Amino acid sequence: MMLLLQNLLNAFEQLWANKLRSVLTVLGVIIAVTSTLVVVAVVQGFSSYVSNFLQGLGTNTMWVIPEVPPMWDATVTKAEMLQGDIDEVEQSCSAVKRLAPFVFRNVKVKYLDREVKADMQGTTPDFQEIRNFYVDVGRCFGPIEMENRRQVCVLGREVMRDLNLDEGILGGNVTIMGKSFRVIGILQKKGSFLGNSQDSIVLIPFTSAEDLFPEARRQLAFMVQAESPALVPEAKAQITTTLRRRHHLGPNQPNDFRIRSQDEVLQEFNKISGIATGVLVGIVGISLLVGGIGIMNVMLVSVTERTREIGLRKAVGARRRDILVQFLTEAVVLSTTGGLIGIGLGYGLTYLAGLHPSMVDVAVPYWATLLGVGFSIIVGVIFGLLPAFKAAILQPIDALRYE
Repeated sequence: MMLLLQNLLNAFEQLWANKLRSVLTVLGVIIAVTSTLVVVAVVQGFSSYVSNFLQGLGTNTMWVIPEVPPMWDATVTKAEMLQGDIDEVEQSCSAVKRLAPFVFRNVKVKYLDREVKADMQGTTPDFQEIRNFYVDVGRCFGPIEMENRRQVCVLGREVMRDLNLDEGILGGNVTIMGKSFRVIGILQKKGSFLGNSQDSIVLIPFTSAEDLFPEARRQLAFMVQAESPALVPEAKAQITTTLRRRHHLGPNQPNDFRIRSQDEVLQEFNKISGIATGVLVGIVGISLLVGGIGIMNVMLVSVTERTREIGLRKAVGARRRDILVQFLTEAVVLSTTGGLIGIGLGYGLTYLAGLHPSMVDVAVPYWATLLGVGFSIIVGVIFGLLPAFKAAILQPIDALRYE
């Protein structure tokens, strides 16, 4: 124990005696550990952000859209989804709690001389429950407006801001695709998701959207909410069976529609996130390799510079393993010091990144800190072995005669 403590003290003395050389030596380790912590913190922050957003939409939510499958009849360029398909799903699928068809388009919204582009969703009142996106002021359109194909709308907060409107617009009119729509409600503010605003949206009755875009009637899509998260697979199976029967698909024919659940979207994102993290950490690992080579190079120089010291220690009784442990300790202390500096810088940069208003909440996970320390120690051991072994096998006579 005393020998280990003495080796540590000697290592820190060598580190302090050659401060500039030591810092330059471990610069690669510092950069690698700093980068690792920042990359992990940012990726983890975005993963949590996306996960929380998707869970906020409801883990029992699915989207069903028409889609031409690969390897299908080359003459077929469009897959169809009709109102009858949606009605059949709503009536026959017991695991489906509610359903909302939608027509999505990017449209021009105009008020007086001001005009903006916004995402228009032609849908039903069930959209609010499925998307967890409710009217904050006023009301949403109801069954009567749906049946009578009324030209009414609900505005998102960003659309109102861009048109320079306030809540006094309720009861007034805006123009959507050249048609006048009466404003009956204002949606609650939802913020942005991955840089895309959720508030640049206009809701209109599904039937009115069909009147604006008649071609959409043969390519409808719809959102589904299962009775519970546990019944999502059952609901998906029921929808698949119903639509395949409606579309007269044979056993060997692929689906001409796609069903996406929240869990699938989240799993795909986590997979992409994991791959991105692995690639980035792999790239950062190159800095660790460079840092390790630098440590080995400096330690070899140190062995050469201190050859007479090694010979003197051996002459007074030091064993090979004592010399080996001494120089290996110096390499590990050098590398670990660089790792600790990198950890400090990583925390600092992560904190500064978190101050940006557009940045998600980021924090360095504890395992990333342990990973940084572990990497540093491993690099010190691996790249310190050769210099330490070289020092250990020196012959006392040759070392004392070395000039």
